[in-house]
Amino acid sequence: MRPTDLAREHGLSTQAVRNYEEAGILPAAARGPQGYRLYTDVHAQALRTFLALRPGFGHGVSARILNAVNENAFEDAFRLIDEGHAALLRDRRTLDEVARALGDLTAGPPVDSGALSIGELARRLAVHPATLRKWEAAGLLRPARSRAGHRTYDAAAIRDAQLAHQLRRGGYPLARIATVIAQVHSAGGVAPLEEALQTWRARLDARSRAMLTGAAELAVHLRLS
Repeated sequence: MRPTDLAREHGLSTQAVRNYEEAGILPAAARGPQGYRLYTDVHAQALRTFLALRPGFGHGVSARILNAVNENAFEDAFRLIDEGHAALLRDRRTLDEVARALGDLTAGPPVDSGALSIGELARRLAVHPATLRKWEAAGLLRPARSRAGHRTYDAAAIRDAQLAHQLRRGGYPLARIATVIAQVHSAGGVAPLEEALQTWRARLDARSRAMLTGAAELAVHLRLS
């Protein structure tokens, strides 16, 4: 089997196939009398496997999986696959936590139109004022200041504090909460972010399907190897 035969099946260039071999994604090919590479069904399946794994695991991890298989380091390959599924599960749990936190906000009573002081907001959330100052230092909250220099929290800042409170109860680190709140701001509020969460969920589902497809091709490759 020639490089062009492998390339044609996937719409690749022959140079791309050679690059995959040099990267260890394909096993080293034997050479014919003229020095040309001679690929087999094992090489063809290795390429199918890599291309099937890539949408779910990413280029780098997929390459490492094939490298491990080609070196008979099967435990390393399986560990990479397990880590990929574990990361996907963490992302799914994160999505669920964010969705629950947003649901609690939208289902709760409307926020008063008046601004709150740090003490009033702390009492509403049942937290210590020092906690709100810590969240501010971490970039979660952006209270205004009165003429006397006291912190005041308008409706948007109160919403941010409520969201931060819900996510902290779910075990979120402050840095990740700051990212979520920034997304709320960029989306223009909670409702647009809910639409973004639906898109996020669809992407996770697509990634799950891709992982299953890649695993099926890998199982074939392991039988041939």
